[in-house]
Amino acid sequence: MKLIHLAAFLLLQLPLVVFGQETNPLLQPWKGAYGGLPPFDKVKTPDFLPAYKKAVPAAYAEIEKIAQNPVKPNFKNTIEAMELAGAQLDRLNRIYFVWTSNLNSPEVEKAQGVVNPMLAEHDDKVKQNSALFKRIEAVYNNEAKEVLTGEQKRLVWLYHTNFVLAGAKLNAADKFAVGTINQELTKLYTKFGNNLLADESNKYVHFEGDNFMKGIPANLMEVYLSAAQEKNMPGYLISNTRSAVEPFLSNADDAEARKQVYEMFVNRGDGGDTSDNNKIIASILRFRQQKARLLGFPTYAHYRLSDKMAKTPENAMDLMVRVWHPALAKVKEEVELMKKVAKEKGENITEIHPWDYRYYMEKVRQEKYNVNSEELKPYFQLELLREGMFMVAGKLFDLGFKPAKDVPVFHPDVRVWEVYNLTTKKHVGLWYFDPYARPGKNSGAWMTDYRAQHKIGLGSTTLVSNNSNFIKGKPGEPVLVSLDDASTLFHEFGHALHGLSSNVTYPSLAGTSTPTDFVEFPSQLLEDWLLTPEMLSKYILHYQTKKPIDEKMIKNLENLSAFNQGFSTVEALSGALVDMRIHLSNEPEIDPDNFESTTLAELNMPKEIVMRHRLPQFGHVFSSDGYSAGYYSYLWADVLTSDCLEAFWEGEGLFDKKVAAKLKKYIFSAGNTKDQEEAYVLFRGRKATPDALLRKRGFAPPKAFK
Repeated sequence: MKLIHLAAFLLLQLPLVVFGQETNPLLQPWKGAYGGLPPFDKVKTPDFLPAYKKAVPAAYAEIEKIAQNPVKPNFKNTIEAMELAGAQLDRLNRIYFVWTSNLNSPEVEKAQGVVNPMLAEHDDKVKQNSALFKRIEAVYNNEAKEVLTGEQKRLVWLYHTNFVLAGAKLNAADKFAVGTINQELTKLYTKFGNNLLADESNKYVHFEGDNFMKGIPANLMEVYLSAAQEKNMPGYLISNTRSAVEPFLSNADDAEARKQVYEMFVNRGDGGDTSDNNKIIASILRFRQQKARLLGFPTYAHYRLSDKMAKTPENAMDLMVRVWHPALAKVKEEVELMKKVAKEKGENITEIHPWDYRYYMEKVRQEKYNVNSEELKPYFQLELLREGMFMVAGKLFDLGFKPAKDVPVFHPDVRVWEVYNLTTKKHVGLWYFDPYARPGKNSGAWMTDYRAQHKIGLGSTTLVSNNSNFIKGKPGEPVLVSLDDASTLFHEFGHALHGLSSNVTYPSLAGTSTPTDFVEFPSQLLEDWLLTPEMLSKYILHYQTKKPIDEKMIKNLENLSAFNQGFSTVEALSGALVDMRIHLSNEPEIDPDNFESTTLAELNMPKEIVMRHRLPQFGHVFSSDGYSAGYYSYLWADVLTSDCLEAFWEGEGLFDKKVAAKLKKYIFSAGNTKDQEEAYVLFRGRKATPDALLRKRGFAPPKAFK
């Protein structure tokens, strides 16, 4: 009897198998059209843990088989075999990250506490597998004797570099230490992200009286009213998200109300309560320092930049400082102009506080440039902007979009389009669009891929997604967005086009799998197609009159291009400088709040501005390794963006077909198949310089174009 009961118990602990068929949808190969589709409609949160308990050891068994292969290592049996290994775990990861970023819940958070350390341990086991690394190193050192394509050589270099940076050359004791650190960091990253999500989801400012809403446009008041009604509260509720806060700060006449909303937002993760992130950051920094030293680097910043375009923190700092000083000078001009405009309107203000900046910035925009953000908003309809993005993709890269049928989605708000080549009609991939905010969804906007394009094995086309946090309107009403939000929409679509344009052989080199200081180049570049005549004439139309913006307003928008560049540059660049400095520090214990304030004082940070992401809410840097010591990447990429734009203007304009063809060939389609500086030189004919960036931001005289 005991043996029968034990057997029954053990069976209950395993994923249910019927006639040898795995029933957990997360472990099954993707089926259906387009080369197989993620079974989003079949996934339940409880599926994740049993799936990972099976997929992780199965993936490692595949790696171990490669490592123990008795045949002499070569590209095919080692590097290409690595590319094909772990397909089941890769599919599982893609779906898991959809749930953690779009459908978070207490149940998902509980799963993260188990899954994330499991994945970190698996990654360490792979990259610290001595037998496997010997095979990779043998191929790396034998490249000259084996006939390899340029792309294959790049892939060998990438594997070797990644393994070395993960500690593959360390002794056993140091490997164990690095693995332990990675485990701890993974737990801290998860906790940081969940704390930030908790503050954004659970904290808000509630106003009962209409007097607090003075200056707020009617459509925005409706949003705040609806937010309060959802919580069965009277009056108005301002959520702790950028999409709710920034419009309030730009329009609310009540300075005290602005201050209250501002302080809620800038203190995310810094409230001294259960979701405070300061101690977590201190621990993250301590572990990162230890890891860098074990790997032979003087600081964590040197470790992180060793395989990036910038190469060293010094190179990144040189660029940031070169831009920082003219940006500070521009802020002084902007502040004085704000005071002047306020005085002309009868307000005798002597100081612009951080919660005032956007409000008076808006007054200057209206007074000096005759551009009112709220008057512009009716022209920016989400659905028309989406159609406009499709037009841009067609003209630049010959990509067409048509609604895809019978594609499973993870939420009813998600829609899917098939992407195809307009000339050949050949299928390219799928584009998923998830535009609306909801509980459990990370704030901001992002792009992700559910499957990378490649040509090995059976090959595959890519599946990419754009996710945003627009406020969903009432049924039948268009969703209107701000000019800034429209720009962000184009930015993220630029990432999507980078993924959709991919034309490489190996998945590790596909699409956006490039260094962080290059990957933002295609996305930032696409922002400049938002206000082209082609967009303004057909896709930026008033939702009621159906008319485009009038010529006078368009001229004002053109004049507006250098407006507020001091603020936007300082707001973002201050965060990049603090990020780099804190990761160049080897202080044993760092108080994040103190380090932030001290560093900003040393940089002469204008008192009127706060970092776009203060350290306790700096998810780019502390919810993963993604942009740690790497927030400079946006500025570095904008050097490429600005220089690239001048290539178009030196030609026939932003839809110049010859320039666009070179851009697609050498940048958007090439993935990580070449060194990024080499790829840019192939496109442009020379290296990029910061000169175009300084001109673009109004920090240097403009250049004349034909």
